[in-house]
This record gives sequence, structure tokens and C-alpha cells, in this order.
Amino acid sequence: MTKHALITGITGQDGSYLAELLLSKGYKVFGLRRRTSVPILENIEHLKNDIEFIDGDLLDLGSLINAVRISNPDEVYNLAAQSFVATSWIQPVATGEATGIGVTNMLEAVRLTKPEARFYQASSSEMFGKVVETPQKETTPFYPRSPYGVAKVYGHWITVNYRESYNMYACSGILFNHESPRRGIEFVTRKVTDAVARIKLGLQNELRMGNLDAKRDWGFAGDYVKAMWLMLQQDEADDYVISTGETHTIEELVEIAFSHVGLNWRDYVVVDQKFVRPAEVDLLLGDCTKAKEQLGWELEVGFEQLIKMMVDSDIERISKCHHVDIKTGV
Repeated sequence: MTKHALITGITGQDGSYLAELLLSKGYKVFGLRRRTSVPILENIEHLKNDIEFIDGDLLDLGSLINAVRISNPDEVYNLAAQSFVATSWIQPVATGEATGIGVTNMLEAVRLTKPEARFYQASSSEMFGKVVETPQKETTPFYPRSPYGVAKVYGHWITVNYRESYNMYACSGILFNHESPRRGIEFVTRKVTDAVARIKLGLQNELRMGNLDAKRDWGFAGDYVKAMWLMLQQDEADDYVISTGETHTIEELVEIAFSHVGLNWRDYVVVDQKFVRPAEVDLLLGDCTKAKEQLGWELEVGFEQLIKMMVDSDIERISKCHHVDIKTGV
């Protein structure tokens, strides 16, 4: 019997990789899509004929109930959110609604319509914020340092609450930073690789950055969605940290990206205070021992390989857009 999966945030980076994975496993995939005048399907353009889209919004419970009824899911993956940390200071209320209350709406839609469905919530390492221990694991207390992190803590705990209150199969993946060529251009990794490609091709002169000393635990999104799926295949619902167990500074990220195209980053990077967060998260480093031991999850793509993959992808994309020869830069 074919399994059904409903994915919110399917047009995003994680949603697209997850859809690919589930389709490869024979699932019928439904994607919740918020109605816009111009649909944004770049990440799933190659999959759009294999996915059944349902219009809905995380802030409209009725539309979510309708989506659950139509999709009749065995598994629900709630990936949708306002997920850009910097924007959460500019739009704290909207972030709280979509990233926090939206989780409750999705859980409630599942509880009322298909309570036996298995539910995955996309939690975040930003919940750890000003870390109280290193590395961070499932039992590490949360200390969020942004409206986004605060909203994610709410989403995480409401998922635990529904699991314990209603005996629902509801779990959270506390995912540390995970990137790919499909990452939004506003995120720091993609901001860097896109700029490196443009500088290499003669289309940009400098890259303005914030805190180069901030440390993050970066992995490949394609690896991380496998962990999401594995979480919903267990006998009992539980929460798991998904990470690489390695930390790198933003300066290291910049250095790898520029050196990959034969450039010295110091010739192009300018530190600009307007890109420094009001409250910085200085160090994130995850301990994914539980996921490795209980889920059998393993990483396949390392940090340096990931950054080079992203640079190559951006060079290819920008070259096509601007009709620039990759080899000559003309």
C-alpha cells in the first residue's frame, strides 16, 4: 500500500530534498503551498509533476484541516516557517505566528483529522542560542537569542506537549545548520558562495559580512532530510539532534569558498556592522550520538565538499543567466 506524506514548506531547501527522498521510496507526496501571485517553484521545478499541491496557510486552521483530509497522510513533515534569523528581529510578530503558532495549528489539524499520522516538527539549533554547554545534545537547556529561536522553542515544546497530551506520534528534529545549492540567497552560506561566483565572473567587487568569528555546525541538507524520515520510522516518537559534530567559523567558510576559485578572501571581504546581529549566537556544536546510535543515521557530505559544491553550483547558474563563459569569465 502506497504511503502518503504531507510536507509543509515543500518549496524550500529541505522540502525539496525531502520530496525527492520520499518519491524515491515510492510515497505519494502532497505539498502545502501558500497562495502567491507568482508561485516560487525553483527548488522543485524538476518534481512539480510528481507532487500534488494543496493551497493552505499555517495561520489558517481550516485550510490545514482541509489539507490533511485531502492528503490523508501517513506522515506529516512540518518544515514551513519564517526561517531567516535576521528577519525575525524586523518581523518578530509574524515570525512568532508562522514559526510558533503555525506549529500548533498543524498539530491541531492532524489531531482533529488524522490523529494516527506521524508528525515531524523542524526544530532548530538556534533554540540553544547562548549555549549553556558544549556540545549541545537533546537534554541541553534552551537559551534562544532571537525572535526566531524563541518561536522555535515554542514549536518544539508544543510538539512535545501534543505527544504527551494526546499520545500522538509527534517528534522534533533539532537540526543544526544545514546548507545546499538550494539554500535561500539571504542565508550566510549562500550569500558567500553566490558572491564568490559573481566576483570570480567579474560581476561583483566585494562581499560585505558581519561577524566572521561566529562558529556553526554546518552539514548538507540532503543528508539531514534522511534523518527526518528515519525519525518517523521508529517504534516510538522521540526528539533527536542532527549535526556534524564539527564547528567552523564564518571566516573558514569564506576562505574555503574564495580559495576554491583561486582568490584570496582578504582582497574582497569587508566587515560591515549592519550585518552584525543584535544578540549573537557565538558557538553552535551538536552532539548527534543519539541519532547515530538509535536511527543508524550517517553523514555523507563533509563541510569543505559542501561549500565547494555550492560555489560550483552558483558559478554554473550565474554563468547561464549572464551568458558568461565559466573558463574565461567573458
